Amino acid sequence: MSELSFESPLAGAAAPSNLAVTVREIPDRGMIDLRGLTSDRKFMAAAKEVLGVDLPKAPRTSVAWGDIKVLWLSIDQWLILCPRTKSPELLAQLRDSLAGIHALAVDVSDMRAVIRVEGDGAREVLMKGTSLDLLSGEYGAGTARRMRYAEIAALLHVVEEDVFDIYVFRSYAHYAWDFLLATAREPAMVKLFGKQSLPA
Repeated sequence: MSELSFESPLAGAAAPSNLAVTVREIPDRGMIDLRGLTSDRKFMAAAKEVLGVDLPKAPRTSVAWGDIKVLWLSIDQWLILCPRTKSPELLAQLRDSLAGIHALAVDVSDMRAVIRVEGDGAREVLMKGTSLDLLSGEYGAGTARRMRYAEIAALLHVVEEDVFDIYVFRSYAHYAWDFLLATAREPAMVKLFGKQSLPA
């Protein structure tokens, strides 16, 4: 009898050494799509009981509790992140807690690839593929939002000041990976000029 095995979308892919930033896959990310109504107190309380934290209500925000992160996707949708090995147990707990409540929880760990871009200049690299102004003050740590990246649908999560996770559908993983490798090459780095002093 054959056994199930998991292979990440970018298994075997390796970034070259001539990149200006670090680009790597996060292969062990568990993801649960959660839907429900914020106006339903029972739903909000049941989710908090399992996750240990209130679901974020503000657009483009996220919250964290231990190794669990919750990203706001829309007024009634959240993406729950956890270690991949933990997602089946967490999903079972959510479904038990949400029993009888108008809600939906689905394991979508195989749906997306997660690519991490980090280092000084990561924002400039990412801006080559999106119209978002990542240099503005709107994109601090914890920000989560959908975007168009290199003409495909993607989800951006600002993990830290210079650490970004990009979520793309599995079928576009290699396309997004190749685009990043091309735009993150050191010779292709964008050099931005800050304020300059007036000449004497």
